[in-house]
Amino acid sequence: MNKAQLIDEVQKILGGDTTKRAATEALDAVLDAIAGGLKEGPVMLVGFGTFKPVKRNARMGRNPKTKEPVEIKASSTVRFTPSAALKASV
Repeated sequence: MNKAQLIDEVQKILGGDTTKRAATEALDAVLDAIAGGLKEGPVMLVGFGTFKPVKRNARMGRNPKTKEPVEIKASSTVRFTPSAALKASV
C-alpha cells in the first residue's frame, strides 16, 4: 500500500463528506506529529507499535569491489517495534 492508497482508505473510514484533501491533511498531520515526536524520544501508539530513534556508531566496513576497509560514519535511524495486537492481526 502506498501513500495515495492509504489516503483513499482514510477517506473511506472517515466516510460521509470527507474530502480527499481532508484525508490527506489528516494523514500528513499524523506523520508530521510522529516525525516531530521522534526528536523528543520514542513514539508509542497503543495497539499499533513503537517508533524509536536509534543512533548507530561509526564502524569499519569493506568496499565489496576493492575489498579495502572503509570507515562508515555514525548516523541516526528509526526502528519500529510492532505491538502484540498488530502482530496478531497479520
